[in-house]
Parts: sequence; structure tokens; C-alpha cells
Amino acid sequence: MAFSSAVVLTDLNDYIAPSQACIKPVEVKKSENKGSSEIKVDREGTYYEITQDGGEEVLEKASISLNDCLACSGCITSAESVLISMQSQDELFKILNENKQAIASNNPSAYKTIIISISPQSRASLAVKYNLNLVQVQRRLVYFFKHVLGVHHVFDISFTQDLSLVESSREFMARFKEYMQHGGDVLEAAIHQMEADKDNAEMDGKPKVRTRRRADKKMETQGSANQYLPMIASSCPGWVCYAEKTHAEVLPFITTAKSPQQMMGSLVKDYFAKKSGLRPDQIYHVAIMPCYDKKLEASRPDFFLEEYNTREVDCVLTTTEIDKMLIEQQVHFTHLSEAPIDDMFNKFGMDPTSQVETAYGVPGSSSGGAMEYIFAQATRDLFGIHDIPDDITGQSSPYVVIKTGKNADVKEYSLKAPDGRLLLRFATAYGFRNIQNIVRKIKSGKCTYHYVEIMACPGGCGNGGGQLPSTAVSEQVVNAKEWVNYVENAYRSSKGIKPEDNEVIKSIYSEWIMDPSSERARQLLHTQYHAVTENFSNPLATKW
Repeated sequence: MAFSSAVVLTDLNDYIAPSQACIKPVEVKKSENKGSSEIKVDREGTYYEITQDGGEEVLEKASISLNDCLACSGCITSAESVLISMQSQDELFKILNENKQAIASNNPSAYKTIIISISPQSRASLAVKYNLNLVQVQRRLVYFFKHVLGVHHVFDISFTQDLSLVESSREFMARFKEYMQHGGDVLEAAIHQMEADKDNAEMDGKPKVRTRRRADKKMETQGSANQYLPMIASSCPGWVCYAEKTHAEVLPFITTAKSPQQMMGSLVKDYFAKKSGLRPDQIYHVAIMPCYDKKLEASRPDFFLEEYNTREVDCVLTTTEIDKMLIEQQVHFTHLSEAPIDDMFNKFGMDPTSQVETAYGVPGSSSGGAMEYIFAQATRDLFGIHDIPDDITGQSSPYVVIKTGKNADVKEYSLKAPDGRLLLRFATAYGFRNIQNIVRKIKSGKCTYHYVEIMACPGGCGNGGGQLPSTAVSEQVVNAKEWVNYVENAYRSSKGIKPEDNEVIKSIYSEWIMDPSSERARQLLHTQYHAVTENFSNPLATKW
């Protein structure tokens, strides 16, 4: 099950199958004084409650907002689409038209600076559909947004991936050290002994159940250590939303570092605004993302700037919505002119060897490279092993052991010491069924991973619900798996540059953040999570 298809707004009807019942049912108010009643629907679709005495009372219509949504692949249909109009292309066109009116009426106070931030996953999806390279896609999008629509700046979310990775890595190092200081060393020894006993039992052909049970008991006695790890990735809003509304116990394990989308939101509405002499509410910021659930993320109250009555990211449009916009504007993307890429907040530059403009990114998969980056940094900084590749998923190493789980969306990555001990245990878990397994292990205190990269979509972000489908290519129809591989390869075609090698990021830290451990850094680069607990009386509500 994928989360991200939940908020598709086009070509939908209002039929909700029983398996898609909303997790937020209408509240049923009960009264002891009223007897049994009936429901009547008139020709206009208005619902009435008919009581025993023949009286009629108009019933309120259900109102489901983005804050209610669990991203469960079910309920937002065309009838409710007006409730998320703030996250649609219509809202962008509305701001563009208001800018034209402000110029015509000589009213500069009503004029807004419009900024588009493009995710590398969206760029890769468009590159595959139109058979272009990443630089061509970016330059044509810059031309479309600036010269066709009339926006002011087009930024690259690959730039703020660096900020998110640095903060996530810093948080992992701190958590790991706390873990080891509060009983983690004892727990690691127990796990190592468990692995050794299991190997010996397999060699001797003996059953290994008792070995596992003894190890589990040792793990349960180290409760204080278990409160720090595993650290779980936070960049998937479908997963975060699900955890907040169904598994509050796992929230302390989710990294507080903002996702690249929201890092760009902070950068635009704070750093860029001050540099440009603008208030945050004078900027309209649109993010182009691979996932509909990113609309939920942008709508979180934590990312609303109350002082200026504005959000860090005002609107999120998916790759599919941008492609639809191109078609509606009768723009032939393959023949569209190209424009120079903005000289700030991007990771495009001249390759020093070929002297050709090149797209740069971060080493790792299209899910953002967090697992790969944190693994490599921890290997170097915590254990002094420097002979480690930046991308452990694409380069082999004698220190790295990779195991695939019961399906391709579950993988384990371990750092193996010369004496055979597993120093680091990382995992990736994509898709709902795999998330459930990880959650169960964490809640039972039996999860031995130090870090888990969780993504709601099978295949990760390259296969996000807002990405272009395989049927988008008319010349050659490919199956969904092949299509995702094409997108993944396009994403990885950008040259991986480690965040610490990005000189602009260094200057941003020194000028904007200054002290990474300060309260200012926490407010700008980190967030928090909120457990949502409600009791529902509707028996049709989905149970997880």
C-alpha cells in the first residue's frame, strides 16, 4: 500500500470503497432522549434526520481538512478537493494574476515575490518522460516558470538536501553517543553474542530459538539504552503522519531535522527574505515534489509563521501536476527554450574536467541519501574507518554487509569490524507492510537497528505518488518496475557531492545559522511531532 496517492485531485469520482473508509469518520452524537430515527436525502443531496415524532433536522456535512488526513490512500475525492485548494495550481495562478493587478493598479504592497523550488526526484521523472538530461530539464523549467508564467526565482531542493543531511547526521552522532553511555555498550555485547551463538548453532545444525530468546531478555533489561535508538528518518510525511496518529510510541525515535522541502522553506522565508529586504509574507513559495503527502507536510502548524501569517512553503505541486500544467499551457517541453539556472540555492555548476554544466546531488538513492550519508559519516567519525564509500548502495566495501529482506523494499546495511562484530546496523523499509514490521519491533523493544530509513512508497521517493506514471511514454510502454528503475538511474546521474564539500553550505551556516547547537538553529532547522489520540465510535473506521 502506498500513502501518496491519497490526495490525487484529477479524474476522480466520489465513490469510496469499504476498504477505503476514512480514518477520520464523522462524529456521531448520541442522545438518550431521542429514539430511533431515519435518514432522508433530498434531490439536492441534503441529508435530513427524521425523528419518531416526524420532525426533520438538516445534518451537517462532513468536513475533512488536511490536518485530519492520515495519508491512508483513501478518502479525498473531487467533492472535498475545495478543502485543499491552497495546495493546487489554481492558487499559484491566482497569485500570478494578483501580481498583474498590483502592477496595473500601481499597488506594490499587494505584489509578491514568487519562488519555485524543484526537487531532484521531480526533475528525474520529467527527464525520463521527455528523454532529457537533468540540466536540460532544469533550464527548461526555469524558462517555463520565469518567462511563460512570470515567477521570479527557481531554486533547487538538492541544495537544502545538504542542510538536512548535515543536521540528521549531527543528531545521529549525538544519539549514538548517548546510547552507548546509557547501557548501549552492554546491549551491543549481548547482540554480538546472539549473532555468534546463532552462527555456531547453524554450523552445528542445532535450533536457534533459545539463543534468540536469551538475547531478547538481555535487550529488555537495557530499557534506558533503547530510548535513543533507532533513529528514524523524517523526510517522508506519509510515514510521519501515520506515526503521529497511530503509533505515538515511535515519535521520540524520529529525527527532528527538517526535510529538504522544509529546509528550503526556512531558507527562503528567513535567510532569503532578509537578504532581499522582504517580509516572509511578501514571498509566495512553491515546492515541486514527487509526493502528494508533501502537501500535508507544508500544511503542518509547525511550519506556519504566526508573526507574519504565512507558511514556510505556501504551496506544493507534484510532478504530475506540473506536467499537466505544461499540457494545459500548450507548452511542448521537448522543444521549449532554455534559460540560465539561478545562481543561488542550486547544485548546478561547471564540471572542472569537461567544462560542461552539470547537475550535482548527494550520493545515494532517490529517497534522499540520508541512510548512505549518515552511515558513511558515522563509520568515519565514530569508528575511525575512512576507507568507506560515500554510497554504500552503489559501491562495494569489505566493511559493509548488505542483506535483502523478504522483499526488495527491505534491506539491512551493517558495518563489520575486522573481528566480526557488527558496529553499525542500518536498514531501509519502504512500503506499508514493511513499516508495520519495523514499528512492531520498536514498540516491543526488540529492534536492533541503529538507523532506519522509512518511506511510505514502495521503491522510495522516486516512485512517489506524484511522479509521472510509466504510461506517460507513448513511444515505448514499460512496466512500472522498469519505469522506477529509469527514474532512479536518472536521479543517480547527477554527480554526488558530500555536503561538507559544498562551500556555499559552509557559508550559509557561518552567516545564517552561526552556532549549530543554538536555539536559533533548532527553530530554523528542526521540528517536533505530536501524538494524536482520538476514540472513534464509528465501526466502519479503518483499523490499523
